[in-house]
Amino acid sequence: MLPPQLWNGVLRRLTSEIGTFAMEAWVHPLRAEADGDALCLYCPSVFHRERVRQRLLERIERCVAAEAGRPVLVRLDVGASPAHDVEPPAAPHAESPARPPRHADAAAPPTSAPVQAALPYSFDTFVVGPCNALAREACVALAAGRGGTLSSLYITAAPGLGKTHLARSVVAEAAGASRALYVSAETFTSDFQSHVRGGRMEAFKRRYRGADLLVVEDVQFLPGKKATQLELFHTIDYLRDSGARLVFTADRAPSEIPGLDPRLRSRWNGSLVAQIEPPDAQVRRTILRTRAAAGGVRIPSECLDLLVERLRGSVRDLEGALIQLVATSALLKRRIDRQLTEQALRKVSPHAAAGRSVEPRDVVEVVASFFQTTPAALASRSRRRDVLLPRQLAMYLAHRYTDASLTEIGRAFDRDHPAVKNAIDRVERAILERAPLRYQVEALCARLDERLGGRRLGA
Repeated sequence: MLPPQLWNGVLRRLTSEIGTFAMEAWVHPLRAEADGDALCLYCPSVFHRERVRQRLLERIERCVAAEAGRPVLVRLDVGASPAHDVEPPAAPHAESPARPPRHADAAAPPTSAPVQAALPYSFDTFVVGPCNALAREACVALAAGRGGTLSSLYITAAPGLGKTHLARSVVAEAAGASRALYVSAETFTSDFQSHVRGGRMEAFKRRYRGADLLVVEDVQFLPGKKATQLELFHTIDYLRDSGARLVFTADRAPSEIPGLDPRLRSRWNGSLVAQIEPPDAQVRRTILRTRAAAGGVRIPSECLDLLVERLRGSVRDLEGALIQLVATSALLKRRIDRQLTEQALRKVSPHAAAGRSVEPRDVVEVVASFFQTTPAALASRSRRRDVLLPRQLAMYLAHRYTDASLTEIGRAFDRDHPAVKNAIDRVERAILERAPLRYQVEALCARLDERLGGRRLGA
């Protein structure tokens, strides 16, 4: 029999060999089970299995043999491992103590929130519709190396619409790219500045100009960094001349970024600029079904219709609502029904549930009053917990209650876009893990509802 910790050792070995993006996209979704003296790896789809077989199976077999001290048969299969096939028991009901069968319109409450687990970044898991078809097809062509004259792509979309999914999928599935680099504009900037200070610019150029695929996200944060913009411009020119592939993402078109170096703007305007629009009803429905199915959850049709109708923002909003709904179902041991869906909508997107228009400053005032502090304290640079937590909650609630962008929310706290996004992500995770925080959020929502109840959505 194989030792139970063998797969963990294999993961450590693979990480050092193939890097974090390939691990995240192709290895982490695998479920390993010992089957006698063999190791069976369960893949989430046929496509995934064939990709692992073609690109990674030899490496996996070598690492398994090294970890076990002998050759081991590695088999690839599709589906959940036997340990994951058992359904959790449904919550008892007074009218029917026996567990009823699960079907599309009667989803049993899970014991956890499986939809928290992100789907692997791949084109196979990206939901396509008219809103994003051009961006997706351009990424597929560029990753496959069949883009013809397409070697540089610029994806523009509001936050949460899928540009990061596509950018990471290009890296994960790029054919023939042995030196792929994926960085944010912030990382590129800090890396550049660090090498300049250390007098190691030759090492920096070898790293970035040696890439055969370079992906840089959130380039709208480059204005104001003149030296960084100049270096990126020269890096782009060098890579274009060497035949490398280039992908850039931003929340706006190159012509709409103030303070951008004209040479960079010209280069990006000369790329294929693909815009991702907010998802329409059909795409929203498919996204919700796909994410729920990936976690083994079935949403009743009536509840799915409600989510699709009420949530018209980003993909991230859809996923957040789904996580809230499934987590609430699990924690309260209740089946997913219309009432529970309405409750989840009120928590994650009160303006969608109630139709009110709220400004970030309104949320800041309510949160400051709740925690007996001031809006000025929340906007300060203090890292004390009695200030930090209220600030993060205020950012989270401003995101859920208002139509303001992350940049606009950041201005209310004298913070930038990434700081707001990090705060929202932390609160969303903590809500699912910490009951006391959930109670605080519910109390804050009640205060916001009470204070802002009379404000109706403007035209």
